[in-house]
Amino acid sequence: MAISAVLQKEIYKKRHSFVSISPMLQATVKASRNFNATDDAEILYKAMKGIGTDEEAILQLLVARSNAQRQQIKVAFKTLFGKDLVDRLKGELGGKFETLVVGLMTPPLAYDVSLLRNAIKGAGTDEKVLVEILASRTPEQVKDIVAAYRKGNTNRNIFTNMSVFYEWLSQAVINRRIKTSVPQCGVDMFLWSQVLFKAGEQKFGTDEQTFVTILGNRSAEHLRKVFDAYMKLAGYEMEESIKRETSGGLEDLLLAVVKCARSVPTYFAETLYYAMKGAGTDDNTLIRVMVTRSEVDLLEIRTEFRKLFACSLFSMIKGDTGGDYRKALLLLCGGDDE
Repeated sequence: MAISAVLQKEIYKKRHSFVSISPMLQATVKASRNFNATDDAEILYKAMKGIGTDEEAILQLLVARSNAQRQQIKVAFKTLFGKDLVDRLKGELGGKFETLVVGLMTPPLAYDVSLLRNAIKGAGTDEKVLVEILASRTPEQVKDIVAAYRKGNTNRNIFTNMSVFYEWLSQAVINRRIKTSVPQCGVDMFLWSQVLFKAGEQKFGTDEQTFVTILGNRSAEHLRKVFDAYMKLAGYEMEESIKRETSGGLEDLLLAVVKCARSVPTYFAETLYYAMKGAGTDDNTLIRVMVTRSEVDLLEIRTEFRKLFACSLFSMIKGDTGGDYRKALLLLCGGDDE
């Protein structure tokens, strides 16, 4: 018996809805199957009871639980012992290890909002953090992040202290990610590539607003097609043109938008590499990426890291960090690719 067109559409939707959750298979941290929040809360209490702290027990347990399970452990800890688990962890731990553990204990949305708040706090703006969040999160996440931020900061503009082009592009990215239902099919990709080429390479100076408007308001799928058309027209990649035509914070944000449109895991592989390259380590970036991607696509990031660089992510973390902080990061990493 022939399958009706309506039924065929339903089967298609179900198949693709299954595929849509498959990226979670790229996570290095997953929910524990034999999970008991009360038992875990008691283990953590014993690890922090008395003189000294069993940091090993803390990191082994928390890294083996999903964020949702950690939230249940917090509730159980409060019920059993009448104390806030995160406050106890802060009192027992210290330094970078404490920062990492607190990040793991924070719900993803609250963590992103806190990153945004810290990024624009004070006289300046940590544009790198702002770029990372706006360029790499899903449309639904960006919508939730902006709503949550505005709810807790009614008297503060998210774009405070930003340059005008930076503000334009950031707002465009937010609008584009929130309004994902706007159709972009049937658009002449070669036409858009010509517009970009004329705004940069064929112009004395650079029409930054054109770059901002096009790169900020197009979907990732659309942008990839525009980049291909641009390569055919100009003879080199969009990234090279951006580096030649822009500078500073605007260059960083445009490059991040382009890189994330091409591949979010590749973008984060490069971010992690440059956070550890050289004499010092950018621990804030290292912690931020490992915490936020461990339950999303860190396995894929590891794969891209090994393709791009002469070592594995695991080995680079091992060589650039130490102590319980290193142990926790390596557990989050989930294995070596050498």
